[in-house]
Amino acid sequence: MKQPISRVQHGFTDYSYIPAVATAPETVGFTDEKTATTLCRVLAGNILLTSLFTRAEWGLVRAMPYKAHLMADVAVGAFAASAPWLFGFAENKRARNTFLVAGAFGLMAGLLSRPEEMSEVGATPAPSNE
Repeated sequence: MKQPISRVQHGFTDYSYIPAVATAPETVGFTDEKTATTLCRVLAGNILLTSLFTRAEWGLVRAMPYKAHLMADVAVGAFAASAPWLFGFAENKRARNTFLVAGAFGLMAGLLSRPEEMSEVGATPAPSNE
């Protein structure tokens, strides 16, 4: 399957996901669900850190390989989708549905992004073995 999301586009998705998830308890209306609210902040912080440390045009430190970033996105997406049941807030429809959407978004971003590493010198993708 050809992944339609480029590395640069992936960066845009990350940096839009961060504020959306961080502010979801207020915008969606589940601040009374303390565990879900805390997890939103943790998820947003996790994506912020991995984005800042990813070896990509939008990374600040550029230490983490982009493929590792994509694997982290998939793992965080699966975690987010299962969090309502793991942490006991599945009965709260707003919180549960927010986490299902955030999880689906993370899974899609990780699985539908082309895994082309940035070259050491610039923004050119490294040759692919595919």
